[in-house]
Amino acid sequence: MTAGGKPPVRLLLVNPRYPESFWSFRWAIDRVLPGKRAINPPLGLATLAALTPPHWQVEIVDENVESVPLEPRADLVGVCGMAVQFPRQKELLAYYRRAGYRTVAGGSYASLCPELYGDIADCVVAGEAEYAWGEFCADWEQGRPRRLYRETRTVSLADSPAPRFDLLKLDRYTTATLQFSRGCPFRCDFCDIIVMFGRIPRHKAVAQIARELDALRRLGASNVFFVDDNLIGNKAVAKELLGFLADYQERHGRPFQFGAQVSLNVAHDPALLRLLQEANFGWVFIGIESPDPEALKHTRKTQNLQQDILTCVRRIYAHGIDVLGGFIVGFDTDTTRIFDAQLGFIMRSGIQAAMVGLLTALPRTPLYARLEKEGRLRAAADSGDNTRPATNIVPKGMSYDELVDGYQRLLAKLAEDRNIAGRIRTKLKYLRSPAYRGEYGLRQRLGIVWKLVTRGVLPGGPRRIVNFLRSLPWLAPRKLPIAVMDWIAGLALRDYLLRRFPAPVKFPAAIDRIVAAMRAAVARYAADGRVVLKLRRRGEATFDLLVCVRGWLDRALAARAARHLKRFLERTPFTITLQVQALRAQDFHHFHRLLSRLARYGDRVVIVLDEHLRPLLPVDSSVFGLSLGSRTD
Repeated sequence: MTAGGKPPVRLLLVNPRYPESFWSFRWAIDRVLPGKRAINPPLGLATLAALTPPHWQVEIVDENVESVPLEPRADLVGVCGMAVQFPRQKELLAYYRRAGYRTVAGGSYASLCPELYGDIADCVVAGEAEYAWGEFCADWEQGRPRRLYRETRTVSLADSPAPRFDLLKLDRYTTATLQFSRGCPFRCDFCDIIVMFGRIPRHKAVAQIARELDALRRLGASNVFFVDDNLIGNKAVAKELLGFLADYQERHGRPFQFGAQVSLNVAHDPALLRLLQEANFGWVFIGIESPDPEALKHTRKTQNLQQDILTCVRRIYAHGIDVLGGFIVGFDTDTTRIFDAQLGFIMRSGIQAAMVGLLTALPRTPLYARLEKEGRLRAAADSGDNTRPATNIVPKGMSYDELVDGYQRLLAKLAEDRNIAGRIRTKLKYLRSPAYRGEYGLRQRLGIVWKLVTRGVLPGGPRRIVNFLRSLPWLAPRKLPIAVMDWIAGLALRDYLLRRFPAPVKFPAAIDRIVAAMRAAVARYAADGRVVLKLRRRGEATFDLLVCVRGWLDRALAARAARHLKRFLERTPFTITLQVQALRAQDFHHFHRLLSRLARYGDRVVIVLDEHLRPLLPVDSSVFGLSLGSRTD
């Protein structure tokens, strides 16, 4: 009970599941790395929990590592989300409201587009939360929360508390996360960071970071990612932080390996690179975007024009720091020649984790405003994910189909065994003494190598084996962890492309053959209405296969369905909706066996259960797309 005799408010904070992307590293998580479910925990929710009144009871559920509770013990449900999470965020908010819970929406997309949430959440908190969330909580306790809390003040990060890391299941993530600063001084026209956080970086005191590191150290975290959009946005402040981190590492036996997002001008400052090295930063992510100077000029990426980009990358390597890179195709200056240019640069740079995406116009950005004025925004196109083979822009230097086809070919070439190996050999020429040593113990490292070889290298046949063996630094064993992790990253990209970008199918003949074979396999069950198959067109070249089970799912039917559904998922890029309207209790285990066979493709399998079955047939919504809406047939 609270001091006033009232029971404490029970708050559930939910991070919706992300659609799979290259950065999910799904193959690595599922098949190689021990006991992990996702890359990064929801730091924003941990910070929000720390801002919540101490007498409230707070629980955090991240749908990327665990299933969302359908009947939580909560008075209030808060659901955050980025643009790419908006469809699931919207579904969760609607479900909890129908179930009688009060809801509040927040996150970066609610901050950019709060008007989209008016009909799906009871309250919206838009913008940074340090001040607005406290106002919302106070109003909630008084029983008079407003519909919208929009932060218009400049938030001092001195007022940002240490996140509630204890509420996160950190052992399920490959990294822990923390934030030092917000804002970026640059003016890239496609970026929404300056829209949300401004161009004058604000930062925490190093004493705040010390407290956060102490908390992470007590919880056993060792691999830490600074989520700042540009850790060196203010170089003088960044140097102060890095000097502190180097001293902290020495005082505590170097417990952490760090990573961060920085701008390319980090390579212009030898003192900054030396400090990163001394603080034990194993890698940095840099938005390189394009090797074409005209594209960089056009998009105002001027910080990448000051020195030769390839020279900068190699200078960073020389300090023992690995480089992950972001690349974009589809700028107005791009023609079909850009795909070969990007491939050539990425190969020469040795960047293995090359996140190549299609130019996408995010709401409220200068790019969005310009393309909207020019009539070059594609109607009804999603702006949330730039790593899928679709975008919301109309390109200028090539046709839309040429852009998408070229993008897919570029990714396919990067995922070839010889090119994975080639980038490793190139990188290791310049990465002479890598800071990265691997964050696992010896036994776990041996297990990772064994899984990589048996589940990734050997299945690729003689050519992959030869490429793998030729890429290993036999005479420099300190570089072996980098080579191993690069192979894991490369094969994760390859697996992602095979599952998400299957070879083009000829419509409608190929689809018809796959569906016809399945119809034949379940004909006996379909004849008496126990199973219904329906191929539904969802777009110009997009399909969904509806499989409706009505009462029976015996062992034979489950086995046949699993075999043919896997074939559909392997040979097409489309989705399956598995709807269960009724099911005998003795068939529940057959249903779960069917799901286990489809789990590898779970992001493209939507499960629809009648409401009475939801508590009886628990489905892990962190693996499958568990629909929380109404029936779909």
